[in-house]
Amino acid sequence: MLVRTKPTLATFLVAGLIPLTLPAASASAAPAKYGDDFNGDGYRDYAYSSFSARGGGGVSVVFGTATGPGPTKQRITQSSPGVPGSDEADDMFGEVRAAADFDGDGYGDLAVAATGENGFQGAVTILWGSPSGLSTGTTLPNKNPGRNNYMGRDLATGDFNGDGKQDLAVINEAMTYVYRGPLKRSGTTGAVTKLDKTSSFYATALISGKVNGDKKTDLAIIGDVVGPESVASDVWFIKGGATSLTPGSSLRLESESGDGGSAERGGDGVIADFDKDGYGDIAVGTSLYSKHKGRVSVWYGSSAGPSRSTRITQSTSGVAGTPENRDEFGSSISAGDVNGDGYADLAVGVRGEEIDGQEYAGGVHVLKGRAGGLSGSGSQWFARNTAGVPGQLTADEQFGGVVRLRDTVGDGTADLYVSGLGSLRLPGSAGGITTAGATEFKAAPVNSFLE
Repeated sequence: MLVRTKPTLATFLVAGLIPLTLPAASASAAPAKYGDDFNGDGYRDYAYSSFSARGGGGVSVVFGTATGPGPTKQRITQSSPGVPGSDEADDMFGEVRAAADFDGDGYGDLAVAATGENGFQGAVTILWGSPSGLSTGTTLPNKNPGRNNYMGRDLATGDFNGDGKQDLAVINEAMTYVYRGPLKRSGTTGAVTKLDKTSSFYATALISGKVNGDKKTDLAIIGDVVGPESVASDVWFIKGGATSLTPGSSLRLESESGDGGSAERGGDGVIADFDKDGYGDIAVGTSLYSKHKGRVSVWYGSSAGPSRSTRITQSTSGVAGTPENRDEFGSSISAGDVNGDGYADLAVGVRGEEIDGQEYAGGVHVLKGRAGGLSGSGSQWFARNTAGVPGQLTADEQFGGVVRLRDTVGDGTADLYVSGLGSLRLPGSAGGITTAGATEFKAAPVNSFLE
């Protein structure tokens, strides 16, 4: 690959890619309250992948304010000062991102994958937070180098051993490596643990959160289970621990398929307390389930780890619509408390939903948390033809391709952000998500809201 000479800082300032002035912040000896507060001003920031026609990718950041994304922006590539590597075509730098204060200096940092780096060997770079935002970077040691290993296919952060320092889980050649913190600018890390269930289990996605109620972060690994003539998918629970990570039980997400090896893989997911019992629950959307009808699996937490489970589809009582091929229910999911009752709720994207003859128009369900957990009771449905939703119903919009729930205005209720041909913000309220005050949203891409 062509090695390019890195421009000077002045080049970036002139081009407007790094702001001349950024929100002021004061450093603290305490770790950052929010892992994605990169400039330490107390507000969450918004990081998303941004690709140019010829480059190998980049990360753009919109800095947060008290009312959500603000006007100040920053863009970083592998040609930025202090960032290791070179901006080469197909590196896919920034495609996968996860945030945490890895060095505990009071500024959130961003782990950035470049899965196409060095013949798709992949790489992960930590971009360090500072009063002016993200600046300079350090390459994470690769514990399993090799072509087509796609290091960084997915990332997850958390304090897996409860020592107060943030750790990083990384998929590398379909296995998971957990790097113990602190991660340092010198490139050193704590111990690294490899998690490999069986030779037939291929990790595809990671979820982190607290499932059994202790102070340690737990990990859920989604992966394909591949046999000679079939493929299935599981989510595998890993219990956090002071001295070691403990492999636990698995939940089957998809039945085995004998259709010539066509994978019906599990998607990504979230961990949140939907029944408010003090234990995090694992929710995974599998949009390819049953000829792409899709479904969501919920594995409820307990003091012993995940226990009972339930499945939700568009045939679940109270959920609008009917399951149809290519609906892709669960194509994106996000958790948040939309009505301020203390229960986490779940937004479920259905990007392939056909509405009024418009294929792939798409829509979003909002499932309400309650003492018994998630169900269809009281659920809400939103699409472009919902009264009060701005915009026109359009084929191929895939409205709901990305959904996020987040309280950006500090009123105690999470708002619903939805991507389509354009993005929308639907406010939360005591009655749930409302179309009153619904607006087009252009301040930042919806996928910049890191879970």
